[in-house]
Amino acid sequence: METSTLEQQKDNQAQDFMPINGTDYVELYVGNSKQAAHYYKTAFGFQSLAYAGLETGLKDRESYVVVQDKIRLVLTSPLKSGTKIGKHIDQHGDGVKVVALWVDDATYAYETAMARGAKSYMEPTTEEDSTGKVVRSGIYTYGETVHIFVERKDYNGTFLPGFKKWETPDYNPTSTGLMFVDHMVGNVGWNKMNHWVNFYEDVLGFKNILSFDDDDISTEYTALMSKVMSNGNGRIKFPINEPAEGKKKSQVEEYLDFYEGEGVQHIAVATDDIITTVRDLRSRGVEFLRVPETYYDAVTDRVGKIDEDIAPLRELGILVDRDDEGYLLQIFTKPVEPRPTMFFEIIQRKGAKSFGKGNFKALFEAIEREQEVRGTLH
Repeated sequence: METSTLEQQKDNQAQDFMPINGTDYVELYVGNSKQAAHYYKTAFGFQSLAYAGLETGLKDRESYVVVQDKIRLVLTSPLKSGTKIGKHIDQHGDGVKVVALWVDDATYAYETAMARGAKSYMEPTTEEDSTGKVVRSGIYTYGETVHIFVERKDYNGTFLPGFKKWETPDYNPTSTGLMFVDHMVGNVGWNKMNHWVNFYEDVLGFKNILSFDDDDISTEYTALMSKVMSNGNGRIKFPINEPAEGKKKSQVEEYLDFYEGEGVQHIAVATDDIITTVRDLRSRGVEFLRVPETYYDAVTDRVGKIDEDIAPLRELGILVDRDDEGYLLQIFTKPVEPRPTMFFEIIQRKGAKSFGKGNFKALFEAIEREQEVRGTLH
């Protein structure tokens, strides 16, 4: 398991034919966008940002946009039956439809991706309002998930043309310290991981920076395999999971069954003070997975000296892992939708570039305990 050296990262950037500045927004299709927006504000500390719907001229859907630091979530629901959005929700439940990537040139990004084998979702389209113009284009990735390229250098508006500023002056909960999207994990079908690894390499110029096989990620009962894809400047990281043979049904299989296809399993969001953030989230009703108390008995033996006291980590259920670059602290929510599909990870990096390999066994056993309660571990 090796992290990229500085020289490799510089080389990746030099060869990067698809420059991406960062995550622009993540759009979820949900059954009730208004209530979902309220949930993310109340539970996670997001703020009101923008709205599109009947009041802005849309007839078939509405979207609420919430923001916290650099994280923008778009929550979209249909306004009528029989829509594509409604059919998507009917099949998959609430979940991520769009992972939007901020680029300097959305036409170039689209044409380059298409020339390298992508499937088109949206041809380059210019959208304008009184504050400027945005160019967007899009391609499909695993399942029905899409990447939209967003070019906004000539735009000064709140979010995108077609949206109006959404203000709730009497109710804007304080931030919980979430700063940006650290990575987003996709679950794909049996023997499909390498197909999508090749897609990200060939179409978008990503590199495989870490790999985990079923020896790395397994328990007595279940296993999976994962490869982490990263773009040239390292700002976008997409681990891709596939199931592996085990005695019982793994979390990836459970996801694929209930999502009824491939899709985004979790969104990892960064904080620079995970203890304060998690304490705040818990006080707002966010539920987290718990590992056994015994996990903390051997933490310092396994990861060495860390800045934090073990007591609050034990109290809150925060996990710790170390790599050659430093260490990280992480914790995972329970699914935030009715189906056991999408969840969030809260992560604080103290130099570490990895993804918590040393925590996989404890974490997966915690997930298996939840599966057992749901009756899906068989």
